[in-house]
Amino acid sequence: MTTPTAQATQAAPWGVERSPLPIGRIYVTLQKQERPFFLSLDEVPVIKPAIRRSALAAAALAAVAAAYVPAAYASEHHVDQPKPTVVFVHGAFADSSGWYGAMDRLRKDGYPVRAASNPLRGLPSDSAYVRDFLNDIDGPIILVGHSYGGEVITNAAAGDPDVKALVYVAASVPDVGESLADLTAHPVDHPATPLPLKEVEFTKQDGTQGTDVYIDRANFREVFAADVNPNVATDMADTQEPIDLAALNQTATAAAWKDKPSWYMVAKQDKAISPDLERWMAKRIGAHTVEVDSSHAAMVSHPGAVADLVEQADRGTS
Repeated sequence: MTTPTAQATQAAPWGVERSPLPIGRIYVTLQKQERPFFLSLDEVPVIKPAIRRSALAAAALAAVAAAYVPAAYASEHHVDQPKPTVVFVHGAFADSSGWYGAMDRLRKDGYPVRAASNPLRGLPSDSAYVRDFLNDIDGPIILVGHSYGGEVITNAAAGDPDVKALVYVAASVPDVGESLADLTAHPVDHPATPLPLKEVEFTKQDGTQGTDVYIDRANFREVFAADVNPNVATDMADTQEPIDLAALNQTATAAAWKDKPSWYMVAKQDKAISPDLERWMAKRIGAHTVEVDSSHAAMVSHPGAVADLVEQADRGTS
């Protein structure tokens, strides 16, 4: 401890120089630091016998020190805002397990993630289901859709202020009044070959007949997941979720991409949706676009690229 008559100047480790201390006064030189200024009580000079006067001097010293914390430090080291919840919506002939790779990567980067089980029963009811799913999530959301899931998120996100960005992965993106069949019929230089679909009749809850469609298992890997591990592709074919045939002709009633920023991943080797059609849809909605050398199942074969695109969307809307 420095006595009141000490003549040598001492430098405290936290950037304060002590000058000769006449009784009742403290002369302090403050040096701007790139790190916070911390002042512990045991580092405050105590001048006896003026205990009360020393306490007042210590308070003054702390106040002056606080005033000299560099403003740049405060602005550069602000408290991070909570990350948005990333919600994934699968399309036809798939399920939520296709997102697992991207979800794992995003969790490691601190993002909360959810996956909505798209019912695939029809565009109006599927959109309503996903909208209700979103309503149960607090805070900002990045909404991601694959294939037919792109139509669903386009409808579901409309008017939802919590959805900050839309991310489309080899997805269909309609405008108001368009159906999946309309988009498929849009002329492009290299259209996709019609999918080898199998129809299965079923009875609806109201007793009427409906038709589900699947991709023929024998052709599934070739048209849907050509770059996916063969064993995984076989599992995908055997567990594919069918879509009600009526959904393919139901039209969009909203287009969230008109007032929300969007990102689009084109799958350059896609045989389910023409890559040319994907590029056209991405350009029409003004999306930030990336391309990957992938089959239609880009979320399975390129989960890292999907996660990167989601994080781009987050940075682009922060």
